[in-house]
Amino acid sequence: MRKRYAIPLGVLGTGVAGVGYASLIERNWFRLRRYDVPVLAPGQRPIKILHISDTHLTPGRHRLIKWVSALDALEPDLVVNTGDSISHRDAVGPFLELLGPLLDRPGVFVYGSNDMYSPVPKNPARYLWRTSRTDYNRRTVPDLPYQDLSAAMTAGGWLDLNNRTGSLKVGDLEIEFGGINDSHIGKDRYDEIAGPAEGALSIGVMHSPEPRNLDRFAADNYQLLFAGHTHGGQLCVPFYGALVTNCGIDKPRVKGLHRHGPAWLHVSAGLGTSPYAPVRFCCPPEASLLTLVPAT
Repeated sequence: MRKRYAIPLGVLGTGVAGVGYASLIERNWFRLRRYDVPVLAPGQRPIKILHISDTHLTPGRHRLIKWVSALDALEPDLVVNTGDSISHRDAVGPFLELLGPLLDRPGVFVYGSNDMYSPVPKNPARYLWRTSRTDYNRRTVPDLPYQDLSAAMTAGGWLDLNNRTGSLKVGDLEIEFGGINDSHIGKDRYDEIAGPAEGALSIGVMHSPEPRNLDRFAADNYQLLFAGHTHGGQLCVPFYGALVTNCGIDKPRVKGLHRHGPAWLHVSAGLGTSPYAPVRFCCPPEASLLTLVPAT
């Protein structure tokens, strides 16, 4: 009898340990990724961009709040927030605390679906055969205070790039921006910002890295693109990587710095999770510091 149950109990014990690690350790094991991106003109001073995404903040995430706020010590020239900042109606105040002194720096932002619609319980195994876009098809009225979130960031001087363009002086360079609302829930309107970007440096910002929009940004001469949404796969297989991307991008580019045609693309693995799936495995939460340097 002991032999009959030895293997099942061993498997159960391993599973429990894995869930404990994924939810208690790796989910709070924040990382800073660093990249150099050769997009500037010769002789241009390097520019540091801090990319944050997918905090999915709920009240009580004190460790996450403290860690992100401390990133101001990196002295970034620009902060890019690619959405899914909150996941609770009472999270706007904590998110502003999370930004802390970063809000005093130049910044830009777009929304993710969870800035507008609260997360709902769902079977995570469904991501293996479909994206979560269908979860929002019947929800037409936002139930999260995304407008308060937007007002707070724009009051700090950040650009709202939801289907908008704009520019900011960053260091000694005027940067041109174009951005779209979340394509994952069909709120992207690229036609409203379409047209060649003519700045010395042009940056495209979106939540979900859908190839159809990436193609249009690249065709419009945006040199650098920022996105989030994927969580880097969130639950990854050792030595293999992500099983899903939850959007149209290919799995090798589920996170990190890559090329998309002539443009550079950075996809953040994000800093949080849905409150109904608070685990990460082989995919630690992250922010990224991209240093823009002259192209050689």
